[in-house]
Amino acid sequence: MFRKGLALKKEVAGQLAADYHSALIDRIRAADYQWHKERLRVHLAREFGFCYGVDRAVDYAYQTRRRFPERPIYLTGEIIHNPQVNGRLRAAGIRFLSDPEEDLNSLGPDAVVILPAFGVTIATLTQLQRQGCTLVDTTCGSVLNVWKNVHRYARDGYTAIIHGKVRHEETQATASQVLQFPTGRSLVVLDRAEAGIVCDFIRHGGDEALFSARFAEAMSPGFVPHRDLQHVGLANQTTMLMTESLAIAEMLRQAMVDRYGDTGLDTRYRAFDTICSATQDRQDAIMALLEDSDLDLMIVIGGYNSSNTRNLARLARQRVPTYHIADATGLMSSRELRHRPVDTGQPAPGAVVAEARTVDWLPGERVVTIGLTAGASTPDAIVGQVVERLAMFAVEIG
Repeated sequence: MFRKGLALKKEVAGQLAADYHSALIDRIRAADYQWHKERLRVHLAREFGFCYGVDRAVDYAYQTRRRFPERPIYLTGEIIHNPQVNGRLRAAGIRFLSDPEEDLNSLGPDAVVILPAFGVTIATLTQLQRQGCTLVDTTCGSVLNVWKNVHRYARDGYTAIIHGKVRHEETQATASQVLQFPTGRSLVVLDRAEAGIVCDFIRHGGDEALFSARFAEAMSPGFVPHRDLQHVGLANQTTMLMTESLAIAEMLRQAMVDRYGDTGLDTRYRAFDTICSATQDRQDAIMALLEDSDLDLMIVIGGYNSSNTRNLARLARQRVPTYHIADATGLMSSRELRHRPVDTGQPAPGAVVAEARTVDWLPGERVVTIGLTAGASTPDAIVGQVVERLAMFAVEIG
């Protein structure tokens, strides 16, 4: 098991820079995060793009390919939620066990398997170890921090209520952590609406069969609502909206007070802030950009299945027209744009997200100010390509 790289950081640094660095973005940073051409003005958020955990995961994948040039290398799934990065890894000969033609059960001691930044479930890790695979663990430190808290909950008899997306790899990995304890339990809630259902059950009880049917995919094995909602602790998928996680925390706290009273609340309810600092920094930066700049519209760049990118788009849409694009190809012309509609939910693994097309997205006949940011799995090179595309439009519209 390699958990701290493969001692080849310097050897792969040049290739990483060639694939993901942008001199243009460096210049924009140096120019107070602003760029202008003709009547287009771009204001770049002060925190955007690759976070430390993503940068580390991609670095380890490149090191793995260099360290084991002749051995078959696999990823359990996407290393991060960015199609361009995953495409480069495929081009380097790294195979994805999430592809239908691949079979985890067939792997043996010759196989090298990279565990992605999201982590993997206990069951997957155990199987890979049992089959003798060489493992390269790129699990993000922020995710490991969530697991530590979930471990404490399960150890101490608290059900882990996880604010997250039940089909997201990170949330599945986190939920699996409780299974290391005989009485470990977990329940995933997507948003305040689902949290409200849980809170109503805490306060008043209800039909267990209906509750279990509603949360069938979201409950750990053996979950009994009346029993397992008496002591709860909140955790988060690290890429969720902080404001929503805080609201859910307060909802659960108040439900426990209403049911059991203030006395001894700390024996009934626990909560820890497990939102990733990089996720929060990017959310804070987009809010600052919206407050400090008079924007006409916002462009958010990142994979369509990236939770943190979609949440940036959700924040921006509250204030200005917002377009979530995967890369520069979404900017079809100065008149037409192809994008992911904001707030269309979490796609199933491997599902193709339906895109929307918007015509006349650039206001005409005046100076246009565009806010620009990117999710934590988006490299600077892609952000730079978007700015280059905007430069072409600036010349067209004069």
